[in-house]
Order: sequence, then structure tokens, then C-alpha cells
Amino acid sequence: MTFSRTLAGLTLCTLLAAPALAQVADVKVEGAWARASVPGQKGTGAFMKLTAPQGARLVSASSPAAGVTEVHEMKLDGDVMRMRAVPVLELPAGKPVELKPGGFHVMLLDLKAPLAKDSTVPLTLTFKDAKGVESRLDLTVPVATSAPGTHSAAPAHAHGHGHKH
Repeated sequence: MTFSRTLAGLTLCTLLAAPALAQVADVKVEGAWARASVPGQKGTGAFMKLTAPQGARLVSASSPAAGVTEVHEMKLDGDVMRMRAVPVLELPAGKPVELKPGGFHVMLLDLKAPLAKDSTVPLTLTFKDAKGVESRLDLTVPVATSAPGTHSAAPAHAHGHGHKH
């Protein structure tokens, strides 16, 4: 009787712990960079290519360098280019999604100090996988005046990939 209760208890504990142990969407980040700013400039953008092999959603971004960090979309509306925050950016399974000037990007608003060329800026991306499991990816993104060329692009350095919140 004790053995079966212990086994039942272990099984129940395993089932309860299963969501915490779920596989987190593995998102690949390539070519990340943030545009340098000048004194008095209150906002700038960060750009990169995101690929989620299993599919995921980018649900938020944050940076200690900015008072507000949002995922934005720029698109032509008639003859006017409009920019707006998007609540979620879908990352279809295996298909790269490019965050670039003039399209989707991470907007750093209310900058606490100018982002100097050849420095770096910390950026945290929060994703949700198809099961709703949230994960965070901490990046150190190089700051440049324009998109780095393929031969000189400094990769973003990821820290803490797969931390769940």
C-alpha cells in the first residue's frame, strides 16, 4: 500500500511539474544591431533576423537603456508611412522574420542616454511558444549608424537563453 501511494504521489508530482519543464521555443537571432542616436534624440530602433524552428511569438521587448521598449511596424498607408506598436509578432515555424528599418523593428523610446556608435545596448526579448510557455532571451546588441555588412557584422551575444518566467 505504501509503495503504490508513493508511486501515485511521484506520478502526480511529475504531472504537476511537467508544464515547468516544457521545451521552450528556441529562437535564433542573427545580425542584431541598434541605430546610434545623438544627444537630445529620444528614440531609436533595433533590428535583427529572428527564426523560430518550432514557431513562436515575440510578445515583448525591454531594455534598461530606454523608458519604453516596444515592437513596432512601419507600413505605407496610402502615401503616408505610419509606425505603430504591435502587441505580438508571429514567428512562423522555420521562417526567418526580419526586423529592419522601414518594417518591423524594436523601438527604444525615452532613451536614458544617447546610444553611441561602437557601444552596445542590452535588450531582452520575451517569446511565447505554441503552448503558451514564455521564455526570455537577453542580448547585448552592437550600436552602429547603419546596418553592419556581412563581413563586419558583430553578432548579438545571447545570455540566459530559455529562462522561463
